[in-house]
Amino acid sequence: MSEYIEIHWTAGSIDEARKVCRYLVQERLVACAQIIPWIESIFMWDNRLDTVQESKVVLKSVLPKFDRIKDVIVKNCSYDLPEIIYTKIDGGSADFLKWIEEGTPESFASEIIES
Repeated sequence: MSEYIEIHWTAGSIDEARKVCRYLVQERLVACAQIIPWIESIFMWDNRLDTVQESKVVLKSVLPKFDRIKDVIVKNCSYDLPEIIYTKIDGGSADFLKWIEEGTPESFASEIIES
């Protein structure tokens, strides 16, 4: 049984989120990509208060694929320092977890896309 993870990423635009998510799903690096089209983030950057509109992305995958997923996001996103975090899924529907595993087979995935 794999270690299942949920990855959170904030994309600079809906188009950026769609491009990366479609690639990750097609390459079977993630079983599912959920895009929340619009969120507003407030944070400190370069010692200034900043507010931006972003798209929130939630990805379902397995831990061994995290580094490849992170590489794809970093190479194809507009941010210098993108939020890319994961949490382990400690439980849930056995059928859904099996679906994640089947959707992210070990032997699948081509090379990372280039911008």
